[in-house]
Amino acid sequence: MPSPLVPLPPRQVGIADAAQFTGTAPETIREYQRIGLLAEPAQGSDGGGRYGYEDMIRLLWIRKMADAAMAVDDIREVFADPAPAGDDDGGDAAVVVVKRMRTVEGRMGLLSDVVTGRLKELPAGWLRQAELDSLLVMERIFGPLGAAVNAGRYTVMAAHPGLREESDRVEAAEEALDDTVAVEDPRVVQAAADRHAFEGKLDAAIINSGQAQSDDKLFDSWDALNPAGTARGEDAGAGEACVSLIDAVKMMPYDYSPARLRCLELTAELAANEPNASPAAAAK
Repeated sequence: MPSPLVPLPPRQVGIADAAQFTGTAPETIREYQRIGLLAEPAQGSDGGGRYGYEDMIRLLWIRKMADAAMAVDDIREVFADPAPAGDDDGGDAAVVVVKRMRTVEGRMGLLSDVVTGRLKELPAGWLRQAELDSLLVMERIFGPLGAAVNAGRYTVMAAHPGLREESDRVEAAEEALDDTVAVEDPRVVQAAADRHAFEGKLDAAIINSGQAQSDDKLFDSWDALNPAGTARGEDAGAGEACVSLIDAVKMMPYDYSPARLRCLELTAELAANEPNASPAAAAK
């Protein structure tokens, strides 16, 4: 039986949920499809469009770029392949913007200032696009502060190369739990144990690095600059109210197999059974 600690996300969602999660009207999503910014969705059994993780990530970036007043043609070029050759110096201003938005560092600037500020501590080229995509989703759900705290995980890993290597191994093992792997396969239990062990090492490194104290200062400075209640209630990048965690689980799709979901459940159970485990640790 699924653990109540881990709500189960859908693998695809309909246009209403896609629109609500990304803060975009269904009519706007259809217009993005019509003009080629977004591919036509897969069709569900009911004949309606179905949107997966990659579709949602693209929608979130499109919205960020639109909010930054990028022209439709420039947004289209951002997602085109291959990227133009050459550097960002000189040339047409629009071309420079397109080139920059094709890089992790360029898209980083579309996140809230508090998130971008923490990411700038990373070595150039260290952050991967998938990690930036994850922070984009976190900012939508948890707001700028939640995403900034998660960005702190990357700054600590950047200072400890061994943690980055272990993180890659753990993620590779989790990704290998595809639909060909049975829920009862021993690899599921092993992957959960490895994830739990890694998170323990990362938490210890965060504490030893002083990152926790830095997070406290971040929250204090945010409270001083923003009205009460806006810490996660508003997305500073777009001015749109964040979705609740419960709603996000229903609306943000992840293409996880049953084995991968079971691994998540087991990981949550290991965290919850830790001595003095906090609710936050159990839900991580």
